[in-house]
Amino acid sequence: MVQAKAPAHLLEASWPTEALLAQIAVSKHSEHMPLNRQAVVMARLGVLIDRSVLADWMGRTGALIAPVVDHLAKRLMTDSTRLYVDETTAPVRDPGRKGEYAAEILHGFNGTIQVDAYGAYTHFATLKRTGGDPLRLAFCRAHGRRKLIKAKPKKGSPIVDEALLRIAALYKIEAEIRGSDPDQRRAARQSPSRPLVDAFLTWLAAQAARVSRKSELGEAMANMLRREEGFRLFLDNGRVDIGSNLVENAICSPAMNRRNALFAGHDGGRRNWARFASLIGSCKMNGVEPYAYLRDIFIRLANGHLDKDIDALVPWAYAQRPDGSSGDRLVAPDGLPIDLSFTRSTKRN
Repeated sequence: MVQAKAPAHLLEASWPTEALLAQIAVSKHSEHMPLNRQAVVMARLGVLIDRSVLADWMGRTGALIAPVVDHLAKRLMTDSTRLYVDETTAPVRDPGRKGEYAAEILHGFNGTIQVDAYGAYTHFATLKRTGGDPLRLAFCRAHGRRKLIKAKPKKGSPIVDEALLRIAALYKIEAEIRGSDPDQRRAARQSPSRPLVDAFLTWLAAQAARVSRKSELGEAMANMLRREEGFRLFLDNGRVDIGSNLVENAICSPAMNRRNALFAGHDGGRRNWARFASLIGSCKMNGVEPYAYLRDIFIRLANGHLDKDIDALVPWAYAQRPDGSSGDRLVAPDGLPIDLSFTRSTKRN
């Protein structure tokens, strides 16, 4: 009698199947169901698994998918000339927000980053930057718009109303060329977008001279004028968007997970949050069903596929397969559709 070899499993010496691990990960990082709630649901169905056991499984699984996520980051740094950058926190114990995390993520990247007005990004555009050449900062016009709205007095402001109308005219043009290739977008922005931008900034400077810079409205206008070069950058680069709402929407999912789970237990836990958020977010951008994807790569990792062809494990590779595709593929104007969510301990998008 010969006994067949037992099938390989992602977590050796543990009993969860790859399907169960995928279900737990998707429930937590896509449906925002913390592990303690999942344990309650399982208990109601007669499956008694302590939250600490689920946490152990996710911790070990998160460590095993690290090479795939690192490969996503490598592709971003080497294959792209423009990146969206925004961030959200994953509290551990020491709250705060520092630019050092963005510097770590962007190490080795040279090109343009689309950012909000967070001051920590500024030094990336100087010779003091470490890890690469000075970056070009494309500022988000939507953030400038929000500051104007926030500064609008309760009694109203003709200046704010006029500014919003001028900005709306630019967004209308962008809506008409959305989805076009970079060269077409750049050509379309030369007229009438460029004259509109020139007229808007000239008008804004004239209005700012009439308003106290110490007022909230004066500060909002001064903020846009200080970043004039970054606001103009989209005119000459068809890969740059007028705003960074896309990345803001992308980090909503990790933020929901943070709100429901409250905090990561330790630094290793917050890195695992980032890894799962990166893979699941990239699945959604590529039209790939997250559960099916994770289950499949868990099986492949268990069988040693990592040593064969890591490019076959990335989400966009599944978008080209009949069994992995579920919907239209969302492709950014510049390169591969990747959601590299980086959640960090709170002791940069």
